[in-house]
Amino acid sequence: MDHVTMPDPWAGAVQDIIAAGRRMDRFGWVPATAGNISRRLPDGRIAITRSGGHKGHLAEDGVIAVTLDGQAVQAGDRPSAETLLHCQLYAHSDAHAPEGRAPGGRAEEIGAVLHGHSVAATVLSMLPGEAILLTGYEVLKVFAGQDTHDTTVRVPVFDNDQDIARLSRVVAPHLGAMPAGYVIRGHGVYVWGRTMDVALARLEGLEFLLACELERRKLAP
Repeated sequence: MDHVTMPDPWAGAVQDIIAAGRRMDRFGWVPATAGNISRRLPDGRIAITRSGGHKGHLAEDGVIAVTLDGQAVQAGDRPSAETLLHCQLYAHSDAHAPEGRAPGGRAEEIGAVLHGHSVAATVLSMLPGEAILLTGYEVLKVFAGQDTHDTTVRVPVFDNDQDIARLSRVVAPHLGAMPAGYVIRGHGVYVWGRTMDVALARLEGLEFLLACELERRKLAP
């Protein structure tokens, strides 16, 4: 019998994160050392970008493993300060996906989380208001539960806070009701999906729509 080599989950997650970083960098969504990227592993650990590196130039050592509570698996590794926001999403998925249903009646598992800092997200989030409303766009259908352009998707905007644990407590009541992700004011977006490909599609969709909103406001009298 031929020997079958099973794929290495860690290596696959690392390559997914490296590829996502390069893709986000091409669009200018991870300037300097901004942003972070993670993917869930089958054993429950999380592969996530190391603190301080440029996400468009990641190598394998730029990705580390953390537990679901955000602690580095290997001594000496330093996770991003915002790792807790990734962990919060995975923990919510674990707690609610089997029973809870995403919009449209499907259970929403979270297998990847992306955080970027685009110009459009940063500028729009600095305007007054608790949310950015996206209405009438065909691309809204990229988000879970949306099957028509004739709808409005609300993207919550949370005030920035360097105390990430406190910020996570503000975000917590809204989990499960943010099909397009959310924005941290003056900071950037958080988007997630069942797989890295789904998360990237939602990120690109959200960033496209935010860019459209920014252009519309420039045209407004």
